[in-house]
Amino acid sequence: MHIVKFAFESVGFDIRLMRGGLASLVWNLAREFADQGHRVSVITPAHGCLEHLRAHYELEELDHVDRHTVPLVLDRAVWPGHPAELELRLTTRAHRLRHEGVDIYFLSDEYLDLLPERIYPARTSEGHDLAFFKPLVFQVSGLRFLRAHLDLGAEPAVVQAYEPYYHYLLPPVLRTDPRFLVVSTLASNMPINQQVHRPQLERLLELFDTDADLDALADPPATGRLAAAMTSQLPSTHLADRPTADGIGYYALVAANCDLLDFLTPGQLDFYSTFRDTPFERAFQDLTVARIVRESAARQFVGGCAVPDGWLARDPAGADRARLLTARGLDPALPTFYHVARFSVHHKGQVELFRAIDAVLAVDPDINFVVRCAVAAGGDGVVSPVGDPFFEEVANRHPGRVRLDWSMAGEDVLHREAVAADFCLFPSKFELDSFLIAQGQLMACGAVPIGTAQEVTTHYRHQLPREHPDATGFAVPRSFTEDDPLLAAALTDRILEAARIHREDPAEYRRLSDNSRALARRFTWRKAATTRLATFAAAAAGVLPGLTPERAAGYGWFESLADTDWVTHRREIAESALDRGDLANYRRCVPAVDRTALEQLFAAAYARADFARCAELAVLLDDPGRTALVDGRCLVEPVGDGLRIDYRLPHAESVLLVLPTGEHRLAGAEGHFTTVLRERPQGPLVLLLRLRDGRSAWDECPLETPRRVTPVGAGLERD
Repeated sequence: MHIVKFAFESVGFDIRLMRGGLASLVWNLAREFADQGHRVSVITPAHGCLEHLRAHYELEELDHVDRHTVPLVLDRAVWPGHPAELELRLTTRAHRLRHEGVDIYFLSDEYLDLLPERIYPARTSEGHDLAFFKPLVFQVSGLRFLRAHLDLGAEPAVVQAYEPYYHYLLPPVLRTDPRFLVVSTLASNMPINQQVHRPQLERLLELFDTDADLDALADPPATGRLAAAMTSQLPSTHLADRPTADGIGYYALVAANCDLLDFLTPGQLDFYSTFRDTPFERAFQDLTVARIVRESAARQFVGGCAVPDGWLARDPAGADRARLLTARGLDPALPTFYHVARFSVHHKGQVELFRAIDAVLAVDPDINFVVRCAVAAGGDGVVSPVGDPFFEEVANRHPGRVRLDWSMAGEDVLHREAVAADFCLFPSKFELDSFLIAQGQLMACGAVPIGTAQEVTTHYRHQLPREHPDATGFAVPRSFTEDDPLLAAALTDRILEAARIHREDPAEYRRLSDNSRALARRFTWRKAATTRLATFAAAAAGVLPGLTPERAAGYGWFESLADTDWVTHRREIAESALDRGDLANYRRCVPAVDRTALEQLFAAAYARADFARCAELAVLLDDPGRTALVDGRCLVEPVGDGLRIDYRLPHAESVLLVLPTGEHRLAGAEGHFTTVLRERPQGPLVLLLRLRDGRSAWDECPLETPRRVTPVGAGLERD
């Protein structure tokens, strides 16, 4: 095959051009595909770094001068003070670098050369800096180069494009071109409802003479107090964007038009299919993209990700732990905890991490912390600007215990630091990560992980109970809150527990370390590449990955099951319905529903805080106690011109009241939460619950005193 990689960041062998895991993913797969005998081309921006490339590699300038125009149609609500429409007149040139059997085509023009230091436009640049459209220019310039100038040769051409935000034009434009099979690889989990301005999208599709039914991708209007509350609150969770008046979700566009959807881990595929147990789960079910996710499920597969081969080939014995820690002003005799990531205070959980470091060292000062939050490009010895004054303040408060570095280091330094680490810290939030290559690298050196129990990183097994024979480390609850005190407290507890085990139970520490090392070394690029190559070849022959009945049942996609599945997979479907408290679908598997089953369904629905199903089941059980439990969970009493709210749910960890005027967190613990509002709100109360098992759920409670439900026994078959 000829595999054409289309990626905004791809040079994983050069630290100057790396900003995250995407570059490593693109490059390592490209090299592995080439090693297995396939032709590999990479189309990527030069990012203003041609002089660096010329100085370090044999860079060939191609006879490619493409003078073209990129139309911009601006949303006036987002871009005040700018014209409604303008044209970017560009001259795009191409250079080729042949490296380890891969042809890398660097595209360069007036926009693709912007931002040579940060590479990616800041999200905050939208609305005032046209550099924000650099990724859009890459799509147009890259598509033109791919369709008209790249020599495809005689082999079947697979276009593997990375991150939907950077390639949403490719699937609809290439859909009817028989030369291409288009694969969308999701390297991270950007909001699935993120939108592009529809007039802008329409103009770009016209530019490429492409038709797309955008009406079929639009979301229905959201109505009601609950929908309004979710719309206002969900952007703070980083799971969803606020919808615009004239926007089209680009992931829906990609999923509806590409040939394959490629995920890095099983957990990432599961997460992006349902957003199970997150604050976004309820709102996602009402979006058009949820339907398209189900419709495209047969084209979804897990290609995998890996720890770099070069890293696995390094000998840990060659690193001097004591020398490295001493050189960093730390005591080699102490347990050492290590965090390495790009500087991203909320995404990477770094605010909570430093709050935890401060709290830990206040009670147990005999612990080392090495923290690298990469701010800028460069390499070993480069002095980077301070990323966050609070982080510096914490580090300065604990001299000889905290080593904080803001620079991006080369692999030699990172490997020595990894070998020196006893534990690695990855409290990432919002499920924005996927494979987390850095965690795999550290585990491969024997570092025991302390990480968020994200669905996308379950492959690392740190979320397993520590007594499990396959456990690798320690988990903290997943988080969808900026500056989350619950996460900071959990991190503090886990670090102290880990340090205690390191000192008092060395055999247990060695078991976890050995498990971590053995597991991480199983994730190889050869395996990830072989899986993808087989899937590409099968799809080219008309055979898709398919949607298994087990997966459909596990997601609660009961409408996607065939009639025969209800017979052959009756047990799995019944278990899934029971776990959800879903009486209707449980009854399709077990027609004679007895009282015990109804009690189990009620318990499951109550555990999920699904009170609508609880109310239905309480009536069928003819159980005033359960009815009172549901109806009496939220008591509202007038207090002057305002209200006193008394919310009781035994397994709730926090309760957030979402009002049109803002958020209001209820005080309390142990399942009992209260607050007093000075003014009486309009309409029902909408609350976001965080349960002890990590699930988030929405609750809508009336302001008026609930009426008693008349118990009936219809549909109940008693023992």
